[in-house]
Amino acid sequence: MYLDELRTLLARHVRPDWTTAIDGVLISKVDRPDPPEPSMSGTVLAVIAQGAKHLALGDRVYEYGAGQYLVASVDLPVTGQFLQAAPEQPALGFGLVLEPSAVAELLLQAGPGDIPRSGTGAPSGIAVSDAPPAMLDAVVRLLRLLDEPRDRAVLAPLIKREILWRLVTGEQGAAVRQLGLADSGLSHVSRAVRWIREHYAEPFRVEDVARLSGMSVSAFYRNFQAVTAMSPIQFQKQIRLQEARLLLATHPGDVTGVGHRVGYDNPSQFSREYRRQFGEPPSRDAARLRNTARTPAGVLT
Repeated sequence: MYLDELRTLLARHVRPDWTTAIDGVLISKVDRPDPPEPSMSGTVLAVIAQGAKHLALGDRVYEYGAGQYLVASVDLPVTGQFLQAAPEQPALGFGLVLEPSAVAELLLQAGPGDIPRSGTGAPSGIAVSDAPPAMLDAVVRLLRLLDEPRDRAVLAPLIKREILWRLVTGEQGAAVRQLGLADSGLSHVSRAVRWIREHYAEPFRVEDVARLSGMSVSAFYRNFQAVTAMSPIQFQKQIRLQEARLLLATHPGDVTGVGHRVGYDNPSQFSREYRRQFGEPPSRDAARLRNTARTPAGVLT
């Protein structure tokens, strides 16, 4: 019931850049099953209305299809691929950017006993569940406002808040709730993730990053692995290689220089790890990238 109208609304309002007139709301449309594509997940709720997708995070693989949602509570390096997409039946998805401040405000205003208790330890940064009817209903009502400009400014924030409430109190609510808690295990790992992304070209000691994150080394290793499915060093390598790929798209003739800029002093090691990650040596992949139209990155693509 809800999926039929959701598909209609998504198809009608999709834009080339996938943004909408409602801040933080995204619409995706993919009409062919492209090869696996690396990107950053963002912190987002993604609901699939049509099609299906594989998403890999470290050694974990998630599959979600029509009527399911994926939530990413940390901005992580992922590799995604649509399995079901064709011009006559494109993959269609809804996205809502998750803001920690909005989650924190919701938690503060909830009544005693309204929020389920969270388990110990940091949850995975990505999770998949079936979308309950109440969530799909709210998503549809939010998208209807794209046809109702007069009501949009007043009603869109209320419905976005309702969707967030459904998410916070739902099956994957533990990860989303930790997004809004300043002292949660997830927030400590997020702090480390941000530091590594900002300093990805620099060598670091795990002990130092653990201290910056406010955790002991053993707790840091355990929580970082739980959230990202990678060790800190593996995470840094993923970021380095993704940044190298972006640079090579605009500097395809400077493979050695790009490798050095992202932290590789050994050109052979850079080429070897790049090929292992993306399936082609840097120069060949760069040439292909320049001849391929790019789409917005994230868990919707």
